[in-house]
Amino acid sequence: MNLKDLLNLVTDKKNFKDLNDYIIFCIKYLEFIPKNLQAVIISQNENNYQFFQYNRKGNFQITRPINSNLMYNAENSDKINSDFFNILKCIRDIKIKNIEARNIINNSIYTIQQSIGACLDALPAGKSNTARKLNGDLFENFIRIILNSIGIEAKAGVVQVPVNIEGEFAFNINYQHDLIIENNNEIKLIGSIKTSSKDRLDKIFIDKFLYSKLTETVIPHIAIFLNDVQRKNTRKENEYGINSTFLPGHFKGYTVKLNPLDGVYYCDIRPNMRTEKILKDHIKTIDNLLITDIWKFL
Repeated sequence: MNLKDLLNLVTDKKNFKDLNDYIIFCIKYLEFIPKNLQAVIISQNENNYQFFQYNRKGNFQITRPINSNLMYNAENSDKINSDFFNILKCIRDIKIKNIEARNIINNSIYTIQQSIGACLDALPAGKSNTARKLNGDLFENFIRIILNSIGIEAKAGVVQVPVNIEGEFAFNINYQHDLIIENNNEIKLIGSIKTSSKDRLDKIFIDKFLYSKLTETVIPHIAIFLNDVQRKNTRKENEYGINSTFLPGHFKGYTVKLNPLDGVYYCDIRPNMRTEKILKDHIKTIDNLLITDIWKFL
C-alpha cells in the first residue's frame, strides 16, 4: 500500500466504523513506514521523540512528534493486532498491577492514533486545518469505540440543562459533549476527548463548573487527551525539538480554585505530571480509566 492509498483511507471517516478498522489502518501504516521515509529526525531536546520525514512522494513533509517509547513498529504490531484486542475483551479481569497489560493498552491507543495523525501530516500544507479536524474527530470516535467494546454505552451528543427561575422551569441550555455515558437513562459521566489540551483546558473546567451550578448535581466530568507536545524549530536550520502545550499553572489554578475534574487521562503523559504536586494526584495514563476508574464512575 502506498502513501496515496493510505491518505485515501484516512481522509474518509466512513472507513473507521469499528475497532478493527482502526487496527487494520494502523498495521498498514506501520508496514508502510520502513521503506518510505526520507529520514527519521531525532528531537534535539527530548531524544525519545522523533519525526518521520516522508520521501518525494510525500513532498518531504515532516510529521508531528512521535514518542518512540510508546510507538509500536511493524515488527511488534502483534501487540496491537492480537494482545490489545484480547485485553479489551477481558478488561474486567485485568489487575492494575499488571504493568505489561497496562503498557499494551496505553501504547496501542497511542500507536493507532499517531498512525492516523502522522499519515494526515503528509497532506499538503494548505490542508493542515482539514487534517487537524479529521485527526480530532477520529480520536473522539476511537475512544468511544473502545469504551463500547468493553461494554460501556458511550456516545457524543447534546445534554439539555434545565434552568429554573423561582422554582419553575424556564428554559434549557444545550451543551455539546464528546462523551456521554448513561445508565437507565441517567447521565453517569460527561467527558471531553481531545488530541491535546492546547486552547481547550479552560473550557473543560468551566463546563464542569457551569453544569454543576445549573443542575445542582455532582456528575463526574473527565478529560481524555492523546498528548501535549508539538514540534518546534531550534535555532539551527533543519534541527527540530518539541514544546509542551500543557499549561500546568492553569491546571493547578482551576483544580484548586474552581473545581477539580474527576479524571484526566493521557496516552503520552508529560514528566511533570508524574512528579509535581496536584498534577500527579489528578492526571493518569489512559489504562487507568479502562481498568479501574470507568467502573467506579458507573
